[in-house]
Amino acid sequence: MSKISILYEFWEFLKERKKWWLAPIIIFLVLFGTLIVLTEGTAIAPFIYTIF
Repeated sequence: MSKISILYEFWEFLKERKKWWLAPIIIFLVLFGTLIVLTEGTAIAPFIYTIF
């Protein structure tokens, strides 16, 4: 199963079930997860961990 297929299924789920409130949550989680992975071990890491 490719990543594009997962995105397509998620898009179809949102259209079919009218769950548009899920999209911003998923986008935020993906962006925040990417930020944590990319800045792991850098000077930004302590600032990210203080959020929690």
